[in-house]
Amino acid sequence: MSSFETHESAHESGLSSREVRVIGGASGLMAVTVALMYAFVATPLATVNDYLFGTAPILGVLVYGAAIFVGELIAERGVKGGDMGVAFVGTVLLVFAFAIFGAGVLSFAPPETHLQILGVTVVVTALGTAAISGYVYGRSITFEHWGRFANFAFLGGIVVIAVGSFVLPVLLLVGFVLIFLGFLLRLGYEIWEVRDRRNASVALQTIGVYIAVAGVFVHVLQLVMRYVLSQD
Repeated sequence: MSSFETHESAHESGLSSREVRVIGGASGLMAVTVALMYAFVATPLATVNDYLFGTAPILGVLVYGAAIFVGELIAERGVKGGDMGVAFVGTVLLVFAFAIFGAGVLSFAPPETHLQILGVTVVVTALGTAAISGYVYGRSITFEHWGRFANFAFLGGIVVIAVGSFVLPVLLLVGFVLIFLGFLLRLGYEIWEVRDRRNASVALQTIGVYIAVAGVFVHVLQLVMRYVLSQD
């Protein structure tokens, strides 16, 4: 069956139960992550960003990047090996990494604005995810190359932030844009995987979509936070 036929069949019949399970699972993980961000902001965990990024921005990028990479690796190994305990540990590591980072970002804003900032971020992220999903599902082509482009964006962002940490601070903004772009591209890639790779593990696809959405979320969170603060 061609990619076009697969796409048309899915479009005509609506979302499959597998797609609904992936969306539901990723949404559930995001709900837990956002709730933990709100809870962690009032705890010492919200200061982790200060220590990491305050020492050097590249240190924060590397530590959180490693946490996400290791968390995904452990979760995938658990799923593939049929060990749900291991998969759970990896997933918890992922959720805590994004939640602690988000809490650190949120800590810069006054407490009375926290719910507003999180609410706006949820809406913007949901609209962005819907737009990318519509783009992917509306085109009967492969988006496998988006995965490669995402990796290039991540690597480019790390290199630029490393330079900006010690030489040209203005490059830190460029690095932010590149890593944000990397998560957007990965989101498109993961959505394509859900659309076309119907025999893949639901758990693995759920984890992939969650990481991409959470990555987009924490970047949007930084932008929304800065906008709200600029209005005071």
